[in-house]
Amino acid sequence: MVYYTVKQLADLAGISPRTLHYYDEIKLLKPSSYGENRYRYYDDEAMLRLQQILFYREMGLSLQKIQELLDQPDFDVLDALRAHKTALRAQVERLNRLISTVDKTINYLNGGIEMNKQDIFAGFSEEQQEIYAEEARRRWGPVLVDESMKHWKSYSPEKQKAIIAEGSEIYTEIFENMEKGLAADTPEVQAGVARWHQNLRYFYKPTWAILRGLGQLYRDSPDFRATFEKFSPEFPEFLCEAIQFYCEGKE
Repeated sequence: MVYYTVKQLADLAGISPRTLHYYDEIKLLKPSSYGENRYRYYDDEAMLRLQQILFYREMGLSLQKIQELLDQPDFDVLDALRAHKTALRAQVERLNRLISTVDKTINYLNGGIEMNKQDIFAGFSEEQQEIYAEEARRRWGPVLVDESMKHWKSYSPEKQKAIIAEGSEIYTEIFENMEKGLAADTPEVQAGVARWHQNLRYFYKPTWAILRGLGQLYRDSPDFRATFEKFSPEFPEFLCEAIQFYCEGKE
């Protein structure tokens, strides 16, 4: 039986020894044994559990959720690895689409090609929704988000593509009105926000508080902000302001 010290396992996994100490403290990954002076030692089983933890962290799951999954009586490492493989393949495909989008954007900015504004969102589809869902769970709780994902997965692939395309059109319309010099509270911009509100109903019926929160998320979340800044660095703030004005007029 091979045993690893904290430093050896941390170096293998590319994490800090302090991370292993923390995982021990929260009982997510307990040492396999203790030596003299209470030194921690980990065996191959612990190493494989750490691998699962890091896989799930890469997928954006919280440590609490990971512990719940790993501690289930019927948890099977082989099944989990197969699921990770499928998820990683999907991630590779999404990243390839994002690389293609970056290349198109570079060429567009260099004056090489004309770029459809909807291409800006290429690669930000269902896989990215899963990442955003985790942030939404943290902000608004799991019930609403799980309901949203359930609705989303009930649609056919064709319907999903149509919803995403409509969302892209709405953001493009709002952006183009901003480019025309229209203010966030003008009727044209507010009509776009109303369409955005209606598009959200494909997922759930958002409260006014959630609509306000989404506007702030678009402005403050690094992932969302990076997406909307592809239109313009000013667009996240403009979009947030337009959403806040819309809510004030409807509440």
